[in-house]
Amino acid sequence: MTTLASVPLTTPVAGPPVRFRDLLASEWIKLRSLRSTPWTIALTVLFVIGSAAVASLADKAARSGSADFLPYDAYPAAGYWTLILVASSMGALTVVSEYSSGLIRTTTVAVPARGSVVLAKAAVTAALWTAVGTAASTGSFLVSQAILDGHHAGVPITHPGVFRALVASALLAPVCALVGLGLGVLLRHAAGTMVTSVFTLLMLPTMFSESNRWSADIKHALVSAAWNRLVQTWEPDPGSLGYTATVTGSWIVYALWPLITVALAVLVVRRRDV
Repeated sequence: MTTLASVPLTTPVAGPPVRFRDLLASEWIKLRSLRSTPWTIALTVLFVIGSAAVASLADKAARSGSADFLPYDAYPAAGYWTLILVASSMGALTVVSEYSSGLIRTTTVAVPARGSVVLAKAAVTAALWTAVGTAASTGSFLVSQAILDGHHAGVPITHPGVFRALVASALLAPVCALVGLGLGVLLRHAAGTMVTSVFTLLMLPTMFSESNRWSADIKHALVSAAWNRLVQTWEPDPGSLGYTATVTGSWIVYALWPLITVALAVLVVRRRDV
């Protein structure tokens, strides 16, 4: 009879390293498993498109026969400020919900490469909110132009300035979601991250004007001010005393904010304990 003592001990065999596409699949499962995600996205898109419809209905009487493209009919500030708020909050919740529930400890035990986890979260968040932003931006344009067509004031997508405004409005959602995600990793607290995101993305630009160079430079370096410039179809008055942002500079702001916040998040998460 063989005893347990005679059974040779075996060393555990380490499993294969986790591939990045496995991390992407895991993060996508986590994201879509939240019941609030589809409802929040659907209601946000409907609100943004609805705000474009309201703005177009309010303006159509004064636009009879006009062939100009007024971007704030298709992309009203009320709708897109709401999109900024929701996208940044949902991006932050991607991270802070795991910290608050303790799930982040399980994640880091399974995947010690914490930087890869953050990058996977960022990739999934960017993909999702790019799709959401594209749906909201395209829907806003189509609805507004359908309303204005009744007064022969609609314009095609090839009209000067339309495509830039559409793309800028579509990319606003992933930019803000990634900023919220980065702040969530840095702060690791739901309330603090929400307040910081709202203050940085929505409130801070209103504190600066374009009347002075230093004030204008700070304002132009913020996301919502960059979006505001990119959807404009008119050039600044050369005789104006204000300092106006450039289109190229606004695109750079769009690129730098998510890159810097996510890079800082990756750096910080590698150097501190969970």
